[in-house]
Amino acid sequence: MQARSQSGQTTDEKATPSKPFTYIIDEFADIKVMRYRFETWQNLSLNQKHLIYHLSCAALWGRDIIWQQHCELNLVVRKALEKALTSYQGSRTTADWKEFETYCKRVFFSNGIHHHYAEEKFFPLCSREYFVSVVASSFGKEKPHIYSEQIAEYVYNPEIAPIRRQSDKSKDLVASSSVAFYKGVSRSEVEQFYQKADQGDSLRPISTGLNTIVVKTEKGIEEKVCRKGGVYGRWIEKIIEHLQAALPYCENEQQKRHTELLISYYTTGDLKTWDDYNIAWVKENEAAVDYISGFIETYLDPLGQKASWEALVDVKDYQATKRCELLSQNAQWFEDNSPINPIYKKEKVVGISAKVIDAVCLAGDNFPTPPIGINLPNSDWIRKEYGSKSVNIANLAHAYEQAAMESPKSVLDEFALTDEEKQRAKLYATLSNDLHTDMHECLGHGSGKLLEQTDQNALKEYSSTLEEARADLFALYYMYDDKMIELGLVSDKQVAMEAYDSYIRNGLLSQLTRIQLGKDLTESHMQARKLISSYAFENSDCIERVYQNNKTYFAIKDYEKLQKVFGNLLAIIQDIKSTGNYAKGKELVETYGVKIDPLLHKQVLERYQKLNLKPYGGFVNVDIVPMRNSAGEVIDYSLEYPESFVEQMLRYGREYSFDE
Repeated sequence: MQARSQSGQTTDEKATPSKPFTYIIDEFADIKVMRYRFETWQNLSLNQKHLIYHLSCAALWGRDIIWQQHCELNLVVRKALEKALTSYQGSRTTADWKEFETYCKRVFFSNGIHHHYAEEKFFPLCSREYFVSVVASSFGKEKPHIYSEQIAEYVYNPEIAPIRRQSDKSKDLVASSSVAFYKGVSRSEVEQFYQKADQGDSLRPISTGLNTIVVKTEKGIEEKVCRKGGVYGRWIEKIIEHLQAALPYCENEQQKRHTELLISYYTTGDLKTWDDYNIAWVKENEAAVDYISGFIETYLDPLGQKASWEALVDVKDYQATKRCELLSQNAQWFEDNSPINPIYKKEKVVGISAKVIDAVCLAGDNFPTPPIGINLPNSDWIRKEYGSKSVNIANLAHAYEQAAMESPKSVLDEFALTDEEKQRAKLYATLSNDLHTDMHECLGHGSGKLLEQTDQNALKEYSSTLEEARADLFALYYMYDDKMIELGLVSDKQVAMEAYDSYIRNGLLSQLTRIQLGKDLTESHMQARKLISSYAFENSDCIERVYQNNKTYFAIKDYEKLQKVFGNLLAIIQDIKSTGNYAKGKELVETYGVKIDPLLHKQVLERYQKLNLKPYGGFVNVDIVPMRNSAGEVIDYSLEYPESFVEQMLRYGREYSFDE
């Protein structure tokens, strides 16, 4: 981030009745773009601000990595669009230009040419001829006309990179996906390759293949490592540069130690060093400023093994963290009383750290559509021996709630059946959402254990969905437990009832608004919600399907019985995970988590369309701007709230990318 002056609200500009802070700053296609607030910037020391600044620079330099991981065509397409948006001299008021601009925004939002959730390629609504003319005139003599034609071919040809991550099991998941984890290889070739790979210590296995790509060369099938001097090497060097700049400002020696290990990992790509870093990171719980950075989550890989790059920089909310700490202090009780088979329970729960944070920089796979809760590291043996960190990202959750209030109509009013249900949501939804996220991340992901002989990658393409379902079920089961009242987290069962209402309503109805008619659910979190809700509806009598005024609703008849259903399903999924039962996991996901009733889906989409809402939301980042004295020294940093999604995307393209 360079010192600059730009238009935008700063942290010194307080929202007032005459000048309220607006959360939604742009809407297009099926998307709304929001701003989150960071209200404690002025309370931070200069050293903490230096640390956040350099960690944020390191995070933003990884942006191009996720673009390339999504599809190898993405960067060349993005740079053509950036050039057009900044250099096109033709009219910007025509309908064609508006459609071109909307396509650019969609590409920026999705980090590529595929929909960020549905994962299918989307297309501009302006003509191909117009698209070519805009790109060609923007480059002028810099590029030959054939260049613009080639970009248009990438963009408009439905046969080129049609889907980002293939989920159709009738096809080769590897060969038919556009993600850049594999080149020239089939699924069977990849699986055979890794069957021969060294997993290391069987009790403490490394995350084989996590930070590599697999390619077929003249020598055969090879693995290439993401590291300095390797795959994505130029960007990783920049990440290292800013991590090194952050070292003098680390808040304690343990934070400095894990940052040094992360630098070593990025330099070598060694997965044993990655484990060492994660252990050191888990042990650091004192600093106010924290961050994640690396190849972490495997949702993007059709085989569930290779990780997409992501980063987050955050600051601890000490007051709100007290709720999470109470849960983590009682983690052993929750583990001991879980409804799963006793052989899958941890005898001693260690190192569970939980906190509430405010995000200050989102990057990679966390941007612009971040999670609102995180639990890391993902390695089961590290969780077992050293514990994990769980976070609830409060300022993002708050922004979602405030943005919803800026819209005149709501999903709740449309899809909730009774006034009682609606009123319960208005009174308790914020608390129930916070508690569900806390328990999902803090306790759910960290619960249970694998049997010693179980391969941590045994569930393959179903692992992410089953793991999210497992963590959701853990939270849902305990939300209705008397322990929550005993701990003082809730005053009665109304909070749990709201959590059950909203989960079933979302799983069976409202989340379908995000899916095109006739398509299956493919995203792991959505599949998990559908799996749990459909299983509970089809295997019990505690949920009733109600028809009223030609509309379908789902009403919970017995909350206590539903809790038992959640507990039974949790036991089933824990058994699948602990034993690595791929066949049973596949059956469960495919039976309950993928298919959508077409008549119900059509009705839901028609009802939602009348609300004139956008089903997907994401964020711009706050801008951290160095303030310098006459000698050029940084004496402070200001925080600015951007007012334009496109302008931030264009600036990131200028400042955190390479000229090709």
